[in-house]
Amino acid sequence: MSEIIASETIKIYDQRILSLINPDATVVKIAEGEIHSEGPVYFQEDDSVVWSDVNANCLFRWSASDGVSIIRKPSHYQNGNYRDRKGRIVACSHGDRGIVRRERDGQWNILVDRYQGNRLNSPNDLVVKSDGTIWFTDPPFGLTQPNQGYGGNEEQPGSFVYRFDPETEEIDAVITEMERPNGIAFSPDESLLYVSDTSAFEHPQQHHYIRVYDVVDGKRVTNGRVFAIIEPGQPDGFCVDEHGNIFTSSEDSVQVYTSDGTRLGKIMVPQTCANLTFGGKSGNSLFIAAGKSLYAIELKTRGIQQT
Repeated sequence: MSEIIASETIKIYDQRILSLINPDATVVKIAEGEIHSEGPVYFQEDDSVVWSDVNANCLFRWSASDGVSIIRKPSHYQNGNYRDRKGRIVACSHGDRGIVRRERDGQWNILVDRYQGNRLNSPNDLVVKSDGTIWFTDPPFGLTQPNQGYGGNEEQPGSFVYRFDPETEEIDAVITEMERPNGIAFSPDESLLYVSDTSAFEHPQQHHYIRVYDVVDGKRVTNGRVFAIIEPGQPDGFCVDEHGNIFTSSEDSVQVYTSDGTRLGKIMVPQTCANLTFGGKSGNSLFIAAGKSLYAIELKTRGIQQT
């Protein structure tokens, strides 16, 4: 496929990307100094971004008015962050080996850390569905990677994707056949669930792709298949815009795919991208956690993360 370089920032493989990104848009560094930036989530209430530094065991907040501040240290190796239907942070904790939530009084509570009586591995990324249920991935990176958890033994027979209902405390393994599930997101109508497998991170001969599943009755999935193989690097985290396009991390960029798996182009990022989220007052800012920094770029499309 021929590549058209529109600018230093945007690489175009399909002209349809121009409806999503201005060719002269620029990626701006808005924070720096972290070790391994991950899991950004946007809060429109105060126009802020909260994100993790997994290796530094710290949770950061950025806003244009206040700059950067630390909101939790130690963070117990928090990774992916999201917001629930009541505007509270829910997060994956490698250290707690569970899903945690920040309550209105500022306290952090563990919502779930076991499945069938055994400890989870190290929840990595999550998404909150419109019914309030939390869907999350559970690879063992917090157990196997130095400085990303407190260590320990795997107690689950595999790395699963779970659906957890905070109201009933019911937890179900909805995907059990993946090697190392990582990033996770729903399509705009929640009829599809996208999950990345980044097992090649530890075992180069294995996977670096995004899979997609049909959601059945809002509670389970079926018909898993490969959506896109991401290279170079890994599809660590990703997000979806209002049109169903997927914006995914990779080694050199944020890669943009249509819902049928066509790669439209790349947003070049100076450091290796780990995860990203939409936000901003108009919903069209893309915040990118990459390497030791947090970046932002203004787009012509908006995200679907509920506010």
